[in-house]
Amino acid sequence: MTTVDNGVNVQALLDAREVLKGAPEAAQFTWKASSTWQNGVHSTTRIQGFHGLGAEQSHKTETVFDADHPEIFAAEDNGITPIEYLLVGLASCLTAGVASVAQNRGIQLRSVEASLEGKHDIRGILGIDGDVRNGFNDIKVTFTIDADASEKDIAALVAQSQKRSAVFDALTNPTNVTVEVA
Repeated sequence: MTTVDNGVNVQALLDAREVLKGAPEAAQFTWKASSTWQNGVHSTTRIQGFHGLGAEQSHKTETVFDADHPEIFAAEDNGITPIEYLLVGLASCLTAGVASVAQNRGIQLRSVEASLEGKHDIRGILGIDGDVRNGFNDIKVTFTIDADASEKDIAALVAQSQKRSAVFDALTNPTNVTVEVA
């Protein structure tokens, strides 16, 4: 029997699932981000602290993201556009899910690549056409996976990852968003 090692501690995830079944209040997490305007349409967002398991938590280090618009929109291109961060989140969430599910199912991965394309009609955000939505019209995710598994098993990995993805869920189901001024 070959030992599968995709770098995911599945036992810890399964143990956490069992513990949280009996403590649903500990499963309530609040993820936090703080954004500061720099200049033009350039902003910097910092992420470090979050709340979970009933207490304030912290990542090992603060992560900083710059967002801007490309020069073709008369900006300075100091970072990717905010909508591209949705693609980053979706790609990384689905890919993490593939690795976790593969580990749990005893499938050794050799490589996983996800290519994403988001179709976006910018007439909405520019106020040209009020009938055009501001966000993506559609997103296509294409996985290329090399693993010790059949095509059917690989498709099942991707399907389970999609089923459990927090980002996929947030993008495909309505999420209550409140915007206020302090």
